[in-house]
Order: sequence, then structure tokens, then C-alpha cells
Amino acid sequence: MTSNQDLGRWGEEQAVRYLRRRGYRIRDRNFRCRYGEIDIVAEAPPSKGGEAVLCFVEVKTRDGEQFGSPEEAVTPGKQSHLMRAAQVYLQQNNLGEAAARFDVISIAAPSRAVALRKGWRALFAPRPEI
Repeated sequence: MTSNQDLGRWGEEQAVRYLRRRGYRIRDRNFRCRYGEIDIVAEAPPSKGGEAVLCFVEVKTRDGEQFGSPEEAVTPGKQSHLMRAAQVYLQQNNLGEAAARFDVISIAAPSRAVALRKGWRALFAPRPEI
């Protein structure tokens, strides 16, 4: 990898593969709006008798821990931007009533370890004010 962007793209590809292997359906990638970017929007497979949950996934890839773990980079400020971007996504796609959650996928590049942290902001009711 020659740059942080290359590392980030590689990490997102790994995350998509990880999610697909677990039955998630990828709806969108790199959704951008004035509040920021959502790396992956996916539908989690429905639980028995339940409905699919829309997952807004932040992917954090690191090639070492000198700057902390990947998920530590999802600061409260970043979480706020992601929530607002998710609200825009829901409105633009007429999904206002969809069950949704925020997940973080952290990837340690040297070991190629992938970990999913589900629901760091568990199911939420989107607020209409943007």
C-alpha cells in the first residue's frame, strides 16, 4: 500500500467481502452529503421472524496501533456527522421508518484481522430536523 487512501480502499473492499459472506446485502458505498460520508450502507440479514436492519457502516483500517485502535478513530464528532448523514440517506431513499443501526468494522492491515462492532449506536429513530 502506498498511501492512506490505498489502505482505506483496501479496507473497504475487505469490509464488503466480510459483510457479504455473512449474508448482508450492500445497498450503497461511499454515500456523500454535506454532513460527510458513510462508507457502506448494508442490510443485515433478517433475524428469525424479524425484518432486515439497515446498517450504516464505518470502516476503519490501520496498519499499526501507533494512533490507537481503528474503532477509537470514530470520535463523538464523527458519530454526530454519521448520524446526520444517515438521516439524509434515509430521507433521500424514503426509508424513514426503517430499523437502523450504526456499525464499525475495524481492520488491522498487517494481520488482516477483521472485526465487526455492531450497534455502537443501536437502533435509533431518525430525527426529522437536519
